Amino acid sequence: MVKRVVIVGGGAAGMQTALELKSRGIEPMIVERDIELGGKVRGWHKLFPSFISAKEVLMPIVERVKSERIRCFLGQEVVQIASDGVTLRSGERVLADAVVVATGFTLFDAHRKQEYGYGLYDNVITSVDLERMMNGGRVTLADGTEPRRIAILHCVGSRDEKVGQRHCSKVCCITGVKQAIELKQLFPSADIFNFYMDIRMFGPGYEELYREAQERYNVHFVRGRISEAAETINKRIQIKAEDTLTGRPLRMTVDMLVLLVGMCANYENESLANSAGLSLAPNGYFRAQDSFLGSVCSEREGIFFAGAATAPKSLADSLAEASLTASKVDEYLSNKFQPW
Repeated sequence: MVKRVVIVGGGAAGMQTALELKSRGIEPMIVERDIELGGKVRGWHKLFPSFISAKEVLMPIVERVKSERIRCFLGQEVVQIASDGVTLRSGERVLADAVVVATGFTLFDAHRKQEYGYGLYDNVITSVDLERMMNGGRVTLADGTEPRRIAILHCVGSRDEKVGQRHCSKVCCITGVKQAIELKQLFPSADIFNFYMDIRMFGPGYEELYREAQERYNVHFVRGRISEAAETINKRIQIKAEDTLTGRPLRMTVDMLVLLVGMCANYENESLANSAGLSLAPNGYFRAQDSFLGSVCSEREGIFFAGAATAPKSLADSLAEASLTASKVDEYLSNKFQPW
């Protein structure tokens, strides 16, 4: 008997889960609302902490999904989830014996932090915009010139009561360190300033990269949140902040301000959770059965999670979790179809 599993989301976690299930003799089906597989990793340039190209990690996974002939519903959005399958916006039902929710996350909209001028000032960009520039092979100011002084602001849309995002996005600190080093490699004589609340270097090689940014590349780290950004007459960005280590106010003019946007729960999580009888954590992510033995299991039998659907995660963590998800699904299906 063929066992079928629908995976909602064709990002890295969803694809890796599909491949793991396929290797166990289970037929996976991926439903992805975008017209391409790969999720947000497609837009990334290099990955921390090794600076490997994102394409070098992502493309082999995509190619394996294709070579394994895993069925993919691309450009299709799931509107309802149940333990026996999903319903697409078109009304089509995709039936299965179990469902894996691998819907990932949404990036915080920097327009909501009006005090930083994103969308108003030409040389205020987000970390995602910077990755796009790096992928294009050229990082410049709006007038085409090279930046000589750059400020990177951490925690934009994370740990922020004002915008209802109280959680830590987990990967912003190391992303800021990585991008600072990349900018120094592009512009060795440029001054790079990282403004942060707390530096959280939790992963393997992260603390070492943070030290390298300071000792080898002379990246400056300032403990304090920028309170305001304004454009000068010559299109530079004047920022106001406080150095909380010295207790002194700080005013600085930079050529470019990079906003490290955090990870948010998807807006669709609530409706999907309601359709399946699932619950959400206070931060809007799906709530797992428990934080230990049931971290990839939902509260409903036959529905599982993978990747950043349940919390902000690094790509490495999401890929590792995919193996655990596949194992739990396999165990569930074996018990479900066990002849007694």
